[in-house]
Amino acid sequence: MNTDTDTDTDAGTRTGTDAAPRAAAPAAPAAPAATGGAGLPELPATPAARAALDLVLREETPSVAHHSIRSAVFARLLADHRGAEAGRDYDPELLFLACTLHDIGLTVRGDGQQRFEVDGADAAAEFLTGQGFAAPQVDAVWQAIALHSSPGIAERSGTLCEFVRLGVGLDFGYGADFVPDATGAALHAAYPRLSMATSLVDAIVGQAQRRPGKAPRYSIAGELLRERSEPPHRTALEVQTEAGRWGN
Repeated sequence: MNTDTDTDTDAGTRTGTDAAPRAAAPAAPAAPAATGGAGLPELPATPAARAALDLVLREETPSVAHHSIRSAVFARLLADHRGAEAGRDYDPELLFLACTLHDIGLTVRGDGQQRFEVDGADAAAEFLTGQGFAAPQVDAVWQAIALHSSPGIAERSGTLCEFVRLGVGLDFGYGADFVPDATGAALHAAYPRLSMATSLVDAIVGQAQRRPGKAPRYSIAGELLRERSEPPHRTALEVQTEAGRWGN
């Protein structure tokens, strides 16, 4: 997807619309289903959802993959907590896909020349297009992933963008007071944290060191690179996550 313009002949306009129908998706490889029990929602069982799970578990490090899946579960828990109705207020499959694929830009497959969020959005758009999704749905997921690290913008860019950003934040412990202890424990038993914040920072900074253009000043990658380059070589993200509800 060409992110230098607002339109793309394959992916359509990036309006955040998620209501268009999609063609039948091809069969996907089996991937571990999640959760259920202890207040946990079941992961979607559609071919595209299973293919996305298989993709992140294959391409991402275990720590980052687990973070991606937990973010999807947390986003769904948040939607339920707010009384949002699946199918009316948001598309549960698109929410799962956007959360699960939000860090695909940190993989070899997704590592391009742009900020990791934009590279990840492009890789996710290519994946969804291959799964038969319609252009407005592809654009909605593109936007949610591209904006997931943009506070104050994602929250005002539609329900999908908002829930993706907040679901990711919940995995860092932000705003997680509503999640019951048993639910959090069950989710982390299924998908352990494995020093999640440190692994994410390592991946983001590693990309930025290899390609400085991926870390423009004041972007999250730029700030993480700066913090890692200065004593004590610890980022605020790691420190805050360790002190948060779930730890690192």
